Amino acid sequence: MPFLDHLEELRWRIIYSLIAGCICVAIGFVVTLRFDLVGLLARPVLALIPDHVLVFTHPTDKMGIEINVAMTVGLVLAAPVIFYQAWMFIAPALHPHEKRIGLGVLYAGLVLFVSGAALADVVVIPLALPWLFDFGSPTLVPLISGSEYFSFVISMVLMFGVAFELPIVILALAALGLVTPALLGKYRRHAIVAIVIIGAFLTPGDMVWTTIAMAVPLYLLYELSVLASFVVVRRRAKKVASDLVPEARRS
Repeated sequence: MPFLDHLEELRWRIIYSLIAGCICVAIGFVVTLRFDLVGLLARPVLALIPDHVLVFTHPTDKMGIEINVAMTVGLVLAAPVIFYQAWMFIAPALHPHEKRIGLGVLYAGLVLFVSGAALADVVVIPLALPWLFDFGSPTLVPLISGSEYFSFVISMVLMFGVAFELPIVILALAALGLVTPALLGKYRRHAIVAIVIIGAFLTPGDMVWTTIAMAVPLYLLYELSVLASFVVVRRRAKKVASDLVPEARRS
């Protein structure tokens, strides 16, 4: 395909992604207002604060919170469509086996991100909030604003979702030949220490349970990545061996 045709193809893929994003954000607004997602997300903290309500300190805060939640929901809904458009742009340049690998990485990445985000929302945040509120002097009374709370929730959900992409990163490095299963196994202890540090850094405060809630799944994903990298390296070795056989016969 000529260069200008590539640009035209890219332009339409971007337009389709923007249209999907706008439609999904509109759906996010409907879902947020219809099912009171703000109230559902606020439930873990409402039982811990006086009067069981979140406050806002600026006239636009309340609307801004609804907009942020709705846009987050909309972008999450639009992500598969956006990734699909990106895939359709690069897929024609890939070999059949590369397409299969790419599709597997795409689906696995989405599943892992959703799993990490769900873990943060369902397990980690409800565990972390009581500890954070009980820490320190009892003379300090919480007066939590809605904007600060939802900024905390959204950042936690996104950090956990991104952290759960660890197997995809390791598989990509293995496919490029930068890491091997032997190397991953050799530095397993270092990986455990790094995972615990990452868990402590990404989780609020220094609560042990929230760190464990992130570190244990990340370690299991690391071990899964080691097994998957072994499969990738073995397949690549078989392919190299099969390519060498015809050459040896010709020689």
